[in-house]
Amino acid sequence: MVLSRDFAVKAALAGSALLSSAVLFYYGTGETPLWWAPWCAALIVLLAAPRLPAPVAFGMAASAWFLGSLNMLRYTYNILATAPDAAVSVAIAIVLSMIVPACVFGLAALLFRGCVRRGLLWQGALCFASAWVTFEYITSVTSPHGTFGNLGYSEMNVLPLLQLASVTGIWGISFCVFLLPAAVAALFAGAGDARQKSMLVFGVGGFFAVVLAFGFWRLEPVPNARPDASIEVGLIASDLPENLTISDPGRDTNRKLQDYADHAATLVLHGAQIVVLPEKLGVEIPATIGADDALLQNFADHNRARIIAGLIRKDGPDLLNEARIYTPAHAPLTYDKQHMLPAFESRLKSGTTRTLMRGAAGLLGVAVCKDMDFPTLSRQYGNDGIGLLLVPAWDFGDDNWLHDRMAVMRGVESGFTIARAAKEGLLTVSDDRGRVLAQQTSKAAPFASLLASAPVRHDDTPYARFGDWFAWLALAMLAAIIANVRFGRRR
Repeated sequence: MVLSRDFAVKAALAGSALLSSAVLFYYGTGETPLWWAPWCAALIVLLAAPRLPAPVAFGMAASAWFLGSLNMLRYTYNILATAPDAAVSVAIAIVLSMIVPACVFGLAALLFRGCVRRGLLWQGALCFASAWVTFEYITSVTSPHGTFGNLGYSEMNVLPLLQLASVTGIWGISFCVFLLPAAVAALFAGAGDARQKSMLVFGVGGFFAVVLAFGFWRLEPVPNARPDASIEVGLIASDLPENLTISDPGRDTNRKLQDYADHAATLVLHGAQIVVLPEKLGVEIPATIGADDALLQNFADHNRARIIAGLIRKDGPDLLNEARIYTPAHAPLTYDKQHMLPAFESRLKSGTTRTLMRGAAGLLGVAVCKDMDFPTLSRQYGNDGIGLLLVPAWDFGDDNWLHDRMAVMRGVESGFTIARAAKEGLLTVSDDRGRVLAQQTSKAAPFASLLASAPVRHDDTPYARFGDWFAWLALAMLAAIIANVRFGRRR
């Protein structure tokens, strides 16, 4: 009777924790997350884990994460359904983006459970957060999708916390999201003495006090900022069906470029000094590129404004996803996209160099769409000293907020403004603090446009200089805590 009652209590605890945390993960991650929901979801899981048998705790935690990640199932299927070998691609995506992270989350909960049941409270809190950061970092350097899906993107609307990325990269944001609930759960785990709890409260409380104080300080107006260190940027994107197709080289590409140039001229009349068009407007071959270059170069010369267009260019046997930059009285510059979207862009050759431009307000750089999923390229631009990164892009509609904010994160990490124009996405200008200065959806008009004043200001951030040091610190903390737990068990 006692056994049956104990089983029923634990089953009810596991079930209620699983369902409530799964709902919170569902709304706290994915395309448009609620920033507070993953904190609460992790807290519920970790409050329950030490009170459950190890297999049940693992199953509860892993299932909660997996069910929550179903918020991306429709998005994943819609994208990959048109890819080559769609069924295989969808299956692989589900395993890598849902099942594997769920198992890692379950194992991290087990580590937390093992620590706090031994009275190792602060070790439990640190190992849980460090385990997740370690997993996300390893994923980012091995996956063709970089940091896509990182938990830190759920906090893009929490500007004081977001400033931590300028020091630690996105890894510090994920660490915070899981550290605080792990610390609170450890305090209520029914283990440890008063001294350990005091250490945990003062340690974690002091850490968050420093993080938030730094964040609010960094959001203060920049002292001694140059009043003229800004540039008027125009962004344009069209989601008309005839403008979303990647046409064969010829008249259709020239027609699209002419239509975009006509709308860009209106922005120039209202003050635009640079106009950014989206990615993959058409296909260029040697026979057609001269006429298209002449069209946009004439626009730049006549309007005395730069214009940047994303095009697919055939160069011998290679296909390049290219941003072509037209400057008054100068030959066109090019930037070749470095990070390709698997399946859809597998035939394209990756670029290897950055493109820098000197303007009256400061140094400018160029990237293309998925390049912004990877911190390394932006960090290199940060070390070049750019103040503004111009990004032609093409999103998938459903991911417009998420993919846009991933680019915003790169500006915070490496210290520059982002101006990004995306078909089936958003037109956005954001500063080096992650503040969205202006935004428009590409669905707003047949040719949606945005005109905004973009600060050209470079901030020399610790993250740009020292890279992923915090991710390596998290890995080292995780290894040290696991070794300590194993040593304690043997003793």
